[in-house]
Amino acid sequence: MSTRKKWKDEYWLLLMQLYLRKPAGVKPLYSRGMVDLSLELHISPRYLYRQMVKLRNLETPRIERLWKAFSNNPKKLSRMTKLLRGMEGFNNAEAFYEGVEIKETFEKLFRPIPQHEHFIPVMLILILDLYFQLTPNTMVEDTPEIVSLGKIMNISPADIVDVMHIYQYFDPFLKRQAPETSPLTDACREVWQQHGNGQPEKLSAYAMQLKKYFN
Repeated sequence: MSTRKKWKDEYWLLLMQLYLRKPAGVKPLYSRGMVDLSLELHISPRYLYRQMVKLRNLETPRIERLWKAFSNNPKKLSRMTKLLRGMEGFNNAEAFYEGVEIKETFEKLFRPIPQHEHFIPVMLILILDLYFQLTPNTMVEDTPEIVSLGKIMNISPADIVDVMHIYQYFDPFLKRQAPETSPLTDACREVWQQHGNGQPEKLSAYAMQLKKYFN
């Protein structure tokens, strides 16, 4: 899958509906609403975010006309977005993309890990960010930062500690023995390879954005 679906004018209505959702305004890059719409359209959150800024600034005559027609008429906007979503194949990936090659990238971050469906890769990224803020002897269930992150992601501190133990194995400074077989090992390895050898500050900034998904 290598071709991203092109932007269509109808999508401004879906974006406007999200923009007007209280509190009205440009939504955070990885907020739940932004991610959900991205998954629905197979368009990255970063692209939608840029489009939402254009919407706020009324950058084109087309946007201005749509804004005048729908921004003060939420019922009309709701009818139109419902009609758009009801179009045959609109939210059916197999039908809508039949014969079109699409490469999934950001989508995988927000989809359940097949071997452990209570986790999505984004959660592993947040845990890795916290991993670099702790020392091995504080990677325990009653550490306040672990408890707090568990509440944000709605998982137990024990789950977080288990992931941190897997990361210890990949950490070249610790040289831990291989952990017992875990359904998350492969997913943790992929996250470590992507983010574990870079700049911690860059990872922390990224994690701060991703946390918006759980708000």
